[in-house]
Amino acid sequence: MEKELNGKLCRIPEHVAIILDGNGRWAKKRFLPRNMGHSQGAKVVEQICEDAWDLGIKYLTVYAFSTENWSRPEKEVSALMKLLRKYLVDSIERTTKNNMRVRVIGEKSRLSEDIRETIEKLEKVSAANTGLNFTIALNYGSRDEMVRAMRRMAADCCADVLRPEDITEEVFNSYLDTRELPDPDLMIRTSGEQRLSNWMLWQLAYTEFYFTDVLWPDFNKQELIRAIEYYNTRERRFGGI
Repeated sequence: MEKELNGKLCRIPEHVAIILDGNGRWAKKRFLPRNMGHSQGAKVVEQICEDAWDLGIKYLTVYAFSTENWSRPEKEVSALMKLLRKYLVDSIERTTKNNMRVRVIGEKSRLSEDIRETIEKLEKVSAANTGLNFTIALNYGSRDEMVRAMRRMAADCCADVLRPEDITEEVFNSYLDTRELPDPDLMIRTSGEQRLSNWMLWQLAYTEFYFTDVLWPDFNKQELIRAIEYYNTRERRFGGI
């Protein structure tokens, strides 16, 4: 799909993945508690979902809470879980209003029962929606995802459901949390950090990366357009010529 942005015709990436980084630093710069940064960051997620769909993006995936984030101070983790509860509950009404389908990926067993129940309800309520495909990564780590996938494959091999010689890239992909999603075309990381932090290592094999110094709570539609403009400077050859 192509769309005119800032007077130029641009290719719009089908799937954009974002590492939401800089909430704590945004709060610190304003002498606010860190949870205020996370709260503002959640509001930005809501707006960027609308902006992404308006620009023609079909899939948006955000890295909200990693398997490593449990090591943060207990008070901060507790505040994040409280914010997550509210965000997920509010999303049930929001997805219906915006015709948005929501999926949650990651190891959900460590999340509290009420959060898991809300996730299940949210996914069920939004399953038939035909707008933006929005995916939230919670307690997600790419290495953990691949290990879980390999355990399921090993179990299927032991049960004679799958033969080792039949394992292909496509078969492996079908065991991943993201099996219903196309690979991202563009990956954005905010706050100036330039690493993947255990984020979609399999899926990002041929994705274009865009790093910005903008802190996530300051990210907006114009910043998303800048990322898309950068994406349009790249020639995607997928290993070919």
